[in-house]
Amino acid sequence: MKAILDYVNPTDAAKRLANDRVTVGVATCGISAGAAPVLEELKKSGLPEPIDPVGCAGMCYNEPIVTVRQNGAYSIYAHIARENVGELIESIRDGKANEKYLVGHSLQDIDYYKKQKRLVMENCGVIDPLSLEQYVASGGFTGLENALEMRPADVVKAVSDAKLRGRGGAGFPTGTKWSIIAGKTGKKYLVCNGDEGDPGAFMNRTLLESDPFRVLEGMMIAAYAIGAEEAFVYTREEYPLAIKTMDAAIKLLQERKLLGERILDKDGFNLKISVKKGAGAFVCGEETALMNSIMGNRGYPMPRPPFPAEKGLWGRPTNINNVDTLGNVATLFKIGVAEYSKVGTDMTKGTKAVCLVGKINRAGVVEVPFGITLKEIIYDIGGGPQDGELKAVQMGGPSGGCIPANLMDTPLDYETVTKLGAIIGSGGMIVLNDKDCMVEVARYFMSFVQDESCGKCTPCREGNYRLMEYMEKLTSGEGTPKDLGQIRKLALFVKDCSLCGLGQTAPNPILSTMTYFMDEYKEHVVDKRCRSGRCKKLTGKSGT
Repeated sequence: MKAILDYVNPTDAAKRLANDRVTVGVATCGISAGAAPVLEELKKSGLPEPIDPVGCAGMCYNEPIVTVRQNGAYSIYAHIARENVGELIESIRDGKANEKYLVGHSLQDIDYYKKQKRLVMENCGVIDPLSLEQYVASGGFTGLENALEMRPADVVKAVSDAKLRGRGGAGFPTGTKWSIIAGKTGKKYLVCNGDEGDPGAFMNRTLLESDPFRVLEGMMIAAYAIGAEEAFVYTREEYPLAIKTMDAAIKLLQERKLLGERILDKDGFNLKISVKKGAGAFVCGEETALMNSIMGNRGYPMPRPPFPAEKGLWGRPTNINNVDTLGNVATLFKIGVAEYSKVGTDMTKGTKAVCLVGKINRAGVVEVPFGITLKEIIYDIGGGPQDGELKAVQMGGPSGGCIPANLMDTPLDYETVTKLGAIIGSGGMIVLNDKDCMVEVARYFMSFVQDESCGKCTPCREGNYRLMEYMEKLTSGEGTPKDLGQIRKLALFVKDCSLCGLGQTAPNPILSTMTYFMDEYKEHVVDKRCRSGRCKKLTGKSGT
């Protein structure tokens, strides 16, 4: 077996990363805030320092972000736009920090990062996403090399020993999933599920855009462990930069002979990876619907069993992991099981990428260790609720639930969050303040899921539509006390009888808000009052 250094020379990249350098974050969030012209102006300025495009550092509330390492000093600047980039250029020429836009001289200077644990996202906002040399200079492909020194069965065992759990849903043990398919014979497939459709969730997009080689390295390790020779990165058409970046990264690996036949000159290790684009249907995040989409069929879910590990793409065993899971795989084999296991809880090791959005002062993508409390994430990292008092946190997207402010000491782990009526899911956290109406929040999510239902099974197709009608009745002031019982009964029916995960979890927003905010439901149907004023047809009536 050959080493990665036989294919990539990272010497110059290592020097570039360590010496004077200017970077501009040009992932989707940075570009949306105006980073592209900033990068253009910096490159035209004639500055002696190399200028690199990098991915998203997660600090979305401060975009566009420019970092400068000069004369041994490191400075992070926020809100650099075309209008003020000239001021920054002059400061760089003078060799001085620009205090006007400075937010810190290291990540640990910034409150947003102090309680984060950046293992999977360590390169995000640091390296050029499409520089293979910079990725290798940062330790990239060390994990693959370490895995290839082991037998495939031992790679699977290491994943189990590390207690790595799937980062896309209910936290199913990754090693268990791999062991099932590893025992199958014949052609097998591997899928990286990058189809995140939850409102307010963009963790997968961030990693795909900012550190594509880490995801691909995780896929290569997974493929070696389970014996798959063909793999797909599935993501949605609405992620054009992620698609472009992944396509380019795959092409670079192919050109360097790091994908294809006998990877790293390892006998029997062959792998082809391609990107598959979905049309953006939320239901295609569910693995059986996703497989139908990859095969060119309508994104309908299929009954389970048989599970994908037994009968998946084109009837062959198929393993599906999400982006964050595969990023963790690369990290795990880079630092080793013992080091990885130091982070997290007894039940769940490692970190979780979380999107902080909504009524929050510091919105963005954070990476935190399992076991950290929701309060620490919202207040210490996110800076607390914006414009009002914290009311609740909606977790897990449309399939999740709302956790009230008085339960913010809850630790971030799968079992605890599930007991409260929510799910961690892919990692979205929408912060709600006291100006939000919880009945309206539940109505919004029901509107979303009934619109995204594929319509294949009656409980989801009809049940969620009727639930949405009930919620519209409540928010328009036409609800009755009897409706509340009917809503709960129907929600439980939909949850128990739907075919796939979309329908089975769709009523969670209603059930969780009824559990913790029943007083608001009663106000809507008895007092005809919406305390927040969000339900306009109730505003101005008795009690408002």
